[in-house]
Amino acid sequence: MWRVGVDVGGTFTDLFGWNEETGERVTAKVLTTVWDRSEGVIDAIRKATQDPISAVEAAGLPFDQISTLVHGTTTATNALIERSYPDPALVTTDGFRDTIEIGRQHRKDLYDPYQVKPKPIIKRRYRYTVPERITVDGTEERPLDTDAAHAVAKQIAAEGIKAVAVGFINSYMNGDHERQMRDIILEHIPDAHVMLSAEVKPMFREHGRFVTTAISAALKPVMGEYFDHLLGRLNEQGFNGSVLVLKSSGGVMGLDLAKEHPEEMLESGPAGGVAYARYLAEVTDTPSIICTDMGGTSFDASIIEDGKGIITRDYELEFEVPVIVPMLDIHSVGAGGGSIGWVDEGGSLRVGPKSASSFPGPACYGNGGTEPTITDANLLLGRLEPTLGSKITLDREASERAIATVAEQLGIETIEAAEAMVKISCEIMAQAVKKVVVNKGRDPRDYVLVSFGGAGPMHACMVAQAMSIPSVIVPAAAGVGSAFGATVMDLRQDVETSMYAPMSVVDLNKLNATYADLEARARELMARDGVRGERVEITKTAQMRYVGQTFEVETPIPHGELDQDSIKTITNEFHRMHELEYGVSSDDFEPAFVSLSIAATAHMAEAPEFKRLSGDKMHALKNKREVYFDREWLECPVINGQILQPGDTATGPAVIEYTDSVCVLPPNASAAVDTHGNLVIDVALQASVAA
Repeated sequence: MWRVGVDVGGTFTDLFGWNEETGERVTAKVLTTVWDRSEGVIDAIRKATQDPISAVEAAGLPFDQISTLVHGTTTATNALIERSYPDPALVTTDGFRDTIEIGRQHRKDLYDPYQVKPKPIIKRRYRYTVPERITVDGTEERPLDTDAAHAVAKQIAAEGIKAVAVGFINSYMNGDHERQMRDIILEHIPDAHVMLSAEVKPMFREHGRFVTTAISAALKPVMGEYFDHLLGRLNEQGFNGSVLVLKSSGGVMGLDLAKEHPEEMLESGPAGGVAYARYLAEVTDTPSIICTDMGGTSFDASIIEDGKGIITRDYELEFEVPVIVPMLDIHSVGAGGGSIGWVDEGGSLRVGPKSASSFPGPACYGNGGTEPTITDANLLLGRLEPTLGSKITLDREASERAIATVAEQLGIETIEAAEAMVKISCEIMAQAVKKVVVNKGRDPRDYVLVSFGGAGPMHACMVAQAMSIPSVIVPAAAGVGSAFGATVMDLRQDVETSMYAPMSVVDLNKLNATYADLEARARELMARDGVRGERVEITKTAQMRYVGQTFEVETPIPHGELDQDSIKTITNEFHRMHELEYGVSSDDFEPAFVSLSIAATAHMAEAPEFKRLSGDKMHALKNKREVYFDREWLECPVINGQILQPGDTATGPAVIEYTDSVCVLPPNASAAVDTHGNLVIDVALQASVAA
């Protein structure tokens, strides 16, 4: 039986699968079908092949031989960004109707008088209020006005709305009024999806809690329909296995829980790449990794530290649209192979964030695209093989016409414009890396950059040079990295609750009881996905801060019953984590708990053993071609990376081609293949600086 990972991106749908009995591996990379993303999933399964394509006569996986399909998708993110979902409603406390729109009164650009806030998740005319009040300690100050609640429910029913978010002030301490409101809504709309902020995310700070609940309500019909449609199409093809869905926190969950908690899928696709990076950290003994993934539409960057991804609760879908579920700290920018080059009003060359997407795609795809993209630029620079590994015939003349439109505006040669586009794109990617590394007090020179995505390895060395990162790893399955990572992810559930208590006055009985309750809830969720008992691993954390601070630091909590000795350990851990995050810590200010968290995980599958196809370095040399570097054409060897063996080396300038990606070694860089088939590159920082 086959275990298959599928990552549906903005431009490409990637597949990686392996036979659980023989270890045989297959991959596929097809254009994403944006009108119906399930079509791309089916197409990828049908076209899955061994590496390289010539190794097998027939392509495709038998659907009835797939035991587990692990799915990462951008459907939720795209629906939110485009605001393409059935209108939901919000019911909130009197006086808080506009909380999700007013936000925290921050300004994205301090001196821009014309800035406009993003469209609210729920339109104002569908936001309703009722009189009620719960105090900050959870006691009832004013009962829910049931007459007003019934009137609101009737209004919502009259509008034909079927998804409702309920968010009352201070309900994170006591959700009784929200549950009352849900019962009343269901009286009038029995088939409504009602999401309660006290259940979606019982955390203080009402803006983040209300927005996250609104997102959950908005996405529930969208993701429910998508998954039902996908499962139906799979079943039509003979599939009878299980479907798991990637979570933003770096794990997977069953399909039923995914439909109940769609807010947990906003970084579903990139999370697979982080899982692959975690695997690489273990097998290469590289605990500190900068994980980067460049696809056709975007570039994602994140950190692996001590072999684990960093979790954040400060994620923003857009400015002032916070999502407060635990998420891998992934920063995304519009820099992919399909990113479009253009000239701004000041006459400067810009790249992205607009993308040519999968359709019409870059000009060279021949699908009607006319705008110049990074893929077009790389084709002109000689870095891409014109048939893209026999997948598609690239039209060089179309690329030249497209980039010439930019070159003419700048008054430079077309080839110079192409190289300039690539350099600008790499600088944008370097800034994304900077945001997740330098802005968190880390030194990029202490890390290794790991590059995923079909376009990632072409640019990885230049991004590393820009950030003074000495080494790059191009994994054996880099082109389908997120799909590979999906197949080895653990089942995971995260549960949290607020609990504010300075360390000197914390009630240990309450602290232990709260963690016990969280653990019971987490185990119950794991049991719904069929995992019980000793298979479930429990990790405790707390969000903590110094008394008087505004934002928190994730702090590990010891296993077992907590006592006074544990409090000392937790205090020391908080100081350490605060210094790691901000560069300073203080013994003069008292730490405090703000919220408590439990992560329950269960290991699902071991990664398949790496097996290189037979061949040697002599046969790996495919040909030579001219490639443009720093305003000159250089003759470069073109190497078939699929048959390079452990210990084989290469020196830049060179182009190393894989089934699903291309790696470019700039001049002076050198690379060697490790025992797991990964290409380990020394980017030659001194040489690049001298140049």
